[in-house]
Amino acid sequence: MNKILLIDDENTNRILLGKILSLEGYEVRQAEDRFSALAALRKNNDVQVIICDVFLPDGNGVDMVPELQKMAPEAKIILLTGHGNIADGVQAIKNGAFDYLIKGDDNRKIIPLVSRAMDEAAKGLKGRNAVKKEEKWSGNGFTSVIGRSTSIQQVVAMAKKVAASDICVLLTGETGTGKEVFAKAIHQESPRKDKPFLAINCSAFSKELLESELFGHKAGSFTGALKDKKGLFEEANGGTIFLDEVGEMEFSLQAKLLRVLESSEFIKVGDTRTTKVDVRIIAATNRDLKKEIDLKQFREDLYFRLSVFQLELPPLRERKGDVRLLAQYFIDRFSQKMRGRQIGIQNSCFPLMEAYSWPGNIRELRNVIERALIVCDDEIVPDDLPLDLQMVHPASTATGEFDLATVERNHIAKILSYTHGNKTETARLLKIGLTTLYRKIEEYGIQV
Repeated sequence: MNKILLIDDENTNRILLGKILSLEGYEVRQAEDRFSALAALRKNNDVQVIICDVFLPDGNGVDMVPELQKMAPEAKIILLTGHGNIADGVQAIKNGAFDYLIKGDDNRKIIPLVSRAMDEAAKGLKGRNAVKKEEKWSGNGFTSVIGRSTSIQQVVAMAKKVAASDICVLLTGETGTGKEVFAKAIHQESPRKDKPFLAINCSAFSKELLESELFGHKAGSFTGALKDKKGLFEEANGGTIFLDEVGEMEFSLQAKLLRVLESSEFIKVGDTRTTKVDVRIIAATNRDLKKEIDLKQFREDLYFRLSVFQLELPPLRERKGDVRLLAQYFIDRFSQKMRGRQIGIQNSCFPLMEAYSWPGNIRELRNVIERALIVCDDEIVPDDLPLDLQMVHPASTATGEFDLATVERNHIAKILSYTHGNKTETARLLKIGLTTLYRKIEEYGIQV
């Protein structure tokens, strides 16, 4: 990740901007014209961001956007020009450019803009990876569900009962409560366990792409459809398909999903014939689908088909007794991988964790443990936890002598030291914007 192709025929500008971007931790490749840029992409198209001058000796950057996208589909394209006009800017965005900047006037915007483009490229990659194909899951059913609290054990008991049947299951609850873990466990303990389990995040795709991913398409049905493609329903035949964030599905596409539920058949994009499948559907959402029905955002008939059996997963704040178990599970899971040895945790961390509300639920707890394993020394101590956790209890630090600003300054400095001054990586680990990090560095006088 963090690879940039910089295209500009003005050597001074290109070399200077390339140096600035390199100092920000990016790997920068340079090209001076359209020909050399395309040659570079043919050789290696793994860049995440392309920064291209509009006026090149052998091409126009605005017109090149579709060509660049075709050669580097993962990349976000930023156009730079010394003579900007509204018409070019509008056309650039229409052609698929990420943004359009004027040289000189927008110099202060380029670094934050590149950071945003990198984030968007990462999200796009995540979306493409949101289709998870697992022919045989290596888990052990509900033993993968960590927790002894009454609330989670009640859900497990109900899930075990429905697993043996073949009906649709709708998993509801807040983001990060472990809906995919439950979907896999239900599949693993069902008669379909030896057949494929395929998962897709419905929020990660546009309507057109999601329709193609789910149902497949025929060659020539749209631009870029060079050959026939099987959809997930066809590939999951005999097994289970997990539709995560089903509440994000476009209203018009919901009718096609309803048809699969009612008749076990669908029509591929660009096809005229129906395809029969035998697939069990498990869906999940963090939305209130009844409210979405009232707002005409979700089909009522589809809701009733999906929610034949509904399970609501409790948020982590309602199962505080499981926080210690989950934290230790993630420490055991990631210690060897991240530190090469087992890392411990001070008992003083657990009162803070158990008092915290965990708005991001289990996913947030996992992220907290991963970050703590990065910044800790010999064991995880309260100071290795995020500020939100440190401040949740009066004994937020070992001595209680630091105010919030001091704790924040020390934490930022520690992460900067860990990343060897890479501000882009530091901002990612701190989960703040790059511009916010610059402001904090200046505000606290941190020496990088």
